[in-house]
Amino acid sequence: MKGFWYTYSNIFKLVEEELGITDAFTPYTKSGFWSPTKGLVTESPVFSELPRLPTLLGQFVHTVDLFRGVPLPDRASMLPLFPALLEYKATPETYKRYDQMTFRELCRQCGVSNTLYEEFMKPLLLVGLFAPPEELSAGVVLEMLYYYALAHQNDFDVKWARGSVSETIFQPLMAQMREQGCEILGGHPMTGLEMDGGRVKSVSAYDIDGKREVSFEADHVVLCMGVTGMQKLVQGCAELGRRREFRNVMHLRGIDVMSVRVWFDKKGSTQFPSNVLSGFEPNVGGTFFNLNELHDEYKDCEGSVIAADFYHAGSLLPLSDEAVAHKVAEFVRTCEPSFEGAKVTDFAVLRFPKAVTHFTPGSYPFRPLQTTSIHNLFVAGDWVKGLPHGSQALCQERAYVAGLRAANLVIQDSGVGREAEILDVEPDEPHIAAGKYAARLLREGADTLGIRSPFLFP
Repeated sequence: MKGFWYTYSNIFKLVEEELGITDAFTPYTKSGFWSPTKGLVTESPVFSELPRLPTLLGQFVHTVDLFRGVPLPDRASMLPLFPALLEYKATPETYKRYDQMTFRELCRQCGVSNTLYEEFMKPLLLVGLFAPPEELSAGVVLEMLYYYALAHQNDFDVKWARGSVSETIFQPLMAQMREQGCEILGGHPMTGLEMDGGRVKSVSAYDIDGKREVSFEADHVVLCMGVTGMQKLVQGCAELGRRREFRNVMHLRGIDVMSVRVWFDKKGSTQFPSNVLSGFEPNVGGTFFNLNELHDEYKDCEGSVIAADFYHAGSLLPLSDEAVAHKVAEFVRTCEPSFEGAKVTDFAVLRFPKAVTHFTPGSYPFRPLQTTSIHNLFVAGDWVKGLPHGSQALCQERAYVAGLRAANLVIQDSGVGREAEILDVEPDEPHIAAGKYAARLLREGADTLGIRSPFLFP
């Protein structure tokens, strides 16, 4: 299941204005965070329905009574992280230091309590960046926390497509592209490039049957793929493999993901349509969704339809589909007693090995820029670095914006076409902007004097 967050202004503009689809999404929904031992740990309200307060204050006021499994003193132990949120991008060298340490180590230095870490922050990161904090760059985690939860009160609000994203959004988008003269050729994996004077002349790929190579002349090329796809391409394409900027991606890693759908013989109720699972499988992130509430096609079903996603899911991949489906049923019954006695009637399990970017400590230098040493070849995806936009981390909005910017780079190079408008995120609130400015001055002064950090962080 793909969430569409309050900050996804460019995606909402595409769907609602450019495609003219006004009913693609649900309203913003509340979410529950569940533990197998403590039950409901906390819930996330719809912040945009509540009085808007200055950021940080608003999040605190509107959730103070919602944390059932994390006492207030434990939540307060997060406060020493806030100076890091202000300074982690103060200078390039500052970000490098944060990127090289794990978020777990940053939490230790800041005195974050074990209860807050285990019951809230770890499960949040397992579903937000798809890995446990001890395996994540502190710099990327701070980016994610700021973008999704802390920059503005409403930023944590999320809505969902009312059906599959493919049918709801991508099929209408592809139809519009074809109407405008675009030819879409699926099933043609790229195998190589033919160069002419520092520019790509043509792209080679397998045909639809995968039996022979075909060549496509190219004025410009945009590589829109994830880490694993790029690594396979670099290994198979000599022209890319001889260039350091592309070989660098071989240092990056992917994360295993699993998507499950389970049908039950009777309908059970859920407190929340979207839910996060904490500690149900060691070091595995989990979510489950009540599709009877979220997808129009299931609203009138006699039985419940539950979708579940698992991240950092390598330990689940070897299990049979039936075993995975029954795990999902067990997890749902633990959270929602109304599913007791409901029998699984059908299920579907999809496995995606190494499918999403793993932002490991020290990975930033190996991520690609959008521009490359090949003048008419560009890169798009949420894992590129140097994107001049406020969207951060694993993010559909960032991936889409990177695609728009790649198209604009093509237009700038060719002199043909009209550049796409890219909406930026809402500006920092005044108190946050002032804090960042002060943090930058302190960091620059500390670096000049050779002081490690004014906040005693990395």
